[in-house]
Amino acid sequence: MSEQQIKITLAQLNPTVGDVTGNAAMARAARDKAKGDGADLVVLPELFIAGYPPEDLVLKPAFQSACRAEIEQLARETADGGPAMLIGTPWVEDDKLYNACALLDGGRIAALRFKANLPNYGVFDEKRLFARGPAPGPVTVRGVRIGVPICEDIWLEESEEYENVVECLAETGAEILVVPNGSPYARDKADLRLSIVVARVTESGLPLAYLNEVGGQDELIFDGASFVLNADLSVAAQLPAFEENITTLVWRKTADGWRCNGPVTPQLEGDKADYAACVLGLRDYVRKNGFPGVLLGISGGIDSALCAAIAVDALGADRVRGVMLPFRYTAQVSLDDAARLAAALGIRYEVLPIADAVNGFETILAPVFAGLERDITEENLQARARGTLLMAISNKTGAMVVTTGNKSEMSVGYATLYGDMNGGFNPIKDIYKTEVFRLSSLRNSWKPDGALGPSGEVIPVNIITRPPTAELRENQTDQDSLPPYDILDGILERLVEREEPLADIIAAGFDRDVVTRIDRLLNIAEYKRRQAAPGVKVTRKNFGRDRRYPITNRFRDFGKALPAPDEQLVTRGSRASVEAFEG
Repeated sequence: MSEQQIKITLAQLNPTVGDVTGNAAMARAARDKAKGDGADLVVLPELFIAGYPPEDLVLKPAFQSACRAEIEQLARETADGGPAMLIGTPWVEDDKLYNACALLDGGRIAALRFKANLPNYGVFDEKRLFARGPAPGPVTVRGVRIGVPICEDIWLEESEEYENVVECLAETGAEILVVPNGSPYARDKADLRLSIVVARVTESGLPLAYLNEVGGQDELIFDGASFVLNADLSVAAQLPAFEENITTLVWRKTADGWRCNGPVTPQLEGDKADYAACVLGLRDYVRKNGFPGVLLGISGGIDSALCAAIAVDALGADRVRGVMLPFRYTAQVSLDDAARLAAALGIRYEVLPIADAVNGFETILAPVFAGLERDITEENLQARARGTLLMAISNKTGAMVVTTGNKSEMSVGYATLYGDMNGGFNPIKDIYKTEVFRLSSLRNSWKPDGALGPSGEVIPVNIITRPPTAELRENQTDQDSLPPYDILDGILERLVEREEPLADIIAAGFDRDVVTRIDRLLNIAEYKRRQAAPGVKVTRKNFGRDRRYPITNRFRDFGKALPAPDEQLVTRGSRASVEAFEG
């Protein structure tokens, strides 16, 4: 008796939301490759034909019809005797809209499976878009019964609200589990995915192929990193992260069930994964929205330096333009470091002094400001002059302005609306300042596969070691107004990602006055964040998609008395006050 086997192609691809025709063409090309490999089935990610996540676009009847028409056309093409195709699509049936997977084979839609468990937390909002599907049974491909849980169908345990889809599939005869996903990247997400898959394989006794989308979609980054576990929990295959990949796996039936062995690609972790996510996010935002290139203000500081390196790695030096916009407070060392950075990266670089613009604004405003002291208003005029000039160059050339503020600044409002916050996309919006330093040092010794920038030291060491400064007044440093960044970021991570009560943060050793001040700044800066450019999400909770606080908000965390300072505590905080940044 001959050995029973099946060949399954995993197509880890990068669709574009709304590009139904283009996504169908990608699916067609993947099937052609699978056919060349002698595959029986090619699998594409969740909602592939629409792109993921389609958000409210999926509610548009014309869009639903366009997706269905392409699926029906792809189905007709499977009459050629080649591999079957399992592809994600929105699907309307009985006046209900489902997140579906369609099995296309033999010139027809051979089966449809609907997502049963709809995520409605964090960045997900599927309950308002889709109807919940029934508990599914397996589909049959070349005589093999394949269970098709869709993304969230494997993440949740059974409850009154959720189905145990994997258990249902196992009980109805599934032999292999194939899971199409649209799972966004977040730091340490790979470990979480693996633990979920281990749990499902353990409870079902079935091997599982986890296929994930790759690419950037607005703030979300899909890292791919698809993998397969055999029923004994051995890693059968591991696809690369942050890049497209089409791999055909040969599955063989043994006395213990189906198993396969394929390539296992080492994965990026930690800061390397975060950096690769930032590069992919900027690249796809520029590419998918049709910008010819980008420009950014080069200040001689570390934030703009890191953004410039990310931009060159994403797009190539020929599509990146740096502009230094000095004023009388700009130190010569900043001019020198900015020039060295531009030369190391090989980008076009210009110096446009802003004194005439700032002085002109002050002259115009002199009658209005008569009798009033100089303050942060005049400092913000500098930032807004720079923002105006960058936007003018953008309007003239079509290049998108890259915003360069980090998460620490965005948290406490240490940024100027319509000034340094100008721009179309921010690759480091979800990166704290302490992480900016780490990623900059990392980039000088490493770059991700596929990066288009030069190897070696591209960010001058002096930029990394020099105290950060906005240079809006004489001898200014960030630490004049903020606590040291290791302290600030430690407090912010507890406030933003963990949502810890102030009392708990203070009990952990942070200074009471600093904690309450940072909490106040975080709250009053919400109106700025609502007007900020989108940016890459890398943490568990970013501003925008994850953390959506009201702008008008009178609540403060003083519901119960905070503990008095305890001199016995090991205090890691600073007792220096923090200025408010209302501009």
